[in-house]
Amino acid sequence: MKYERLDDSRGFSLIEILMVVAIFGIVSAIAVPQMGKLFGFYKLSGDARSLSDTVSGAKMRAAADFSQARVYVDLSGKTFQLQTWDKTNLKWTTTGGTTALSSSVIFGFGSVGAPPSNTQPAIAQAATCTDDTGKTTPGTGNPIANTACVIFNSRGVPVDTNNAPTANDALYVTDGTAVYAVTVAATGMIRSWQTPPTSTPHWVQN
Repeated sequence: MKYERLDDSRGFSLIEILMVVAIFGIVSAIAVPQMGKLFGFYKLSGDARSLSDTVSGAKMRAAADFSQARVYVDLSGKTFQLQTWDKTNLKWTTTGGTTALSSSVIFGFGSVGAPPSNTQPAIAQAATCTDDTGKTTPGTGNPIANTACVIFNSRGVPVDTNNAPTANDALYVTDGTAVYAVTVAATGMIRSWQTPPTSTPHWVQN
């Protein structure tokens, strides 16, 4: 019986392995930061869409319930929720639970110094929310610190805390690299915007 001699040269050399590891390291160094930016973009844009959907939901709920509805934003807690005015018990009630922003996203507009065109006169979050302590009408309670509210009346018109129509409502979120805005016109039209956080921004409507 004859045996064939095995070729001892099969396999990879140490130099080949080191070259593969080096190439992998270079590709990772390039790809990982880009993937981080991509995931960050998805988190911020996703939070902005969720916020915009909640504002739209508040407008529809106000009309459906023939009452007032608002988006209640906890600026420091980084959460928001849809609330409706309970005309029977004279209080705001939360509908659908509370939504939290992603870990890298906050309510704010960074270094952006101007609002989107034809929206607010000056960039700012929506007016401070009020509680319903001892009140018989929505929006006339005591201010709640570190909050912002977008309120709609039963006709789908945005109103301020004195129940007067307003065109100053806007909510801003940022992750430090970009800013998204949800604005509400006096007619009730809701728009979404985005821009890099620079001192001379170029807002783009989504």
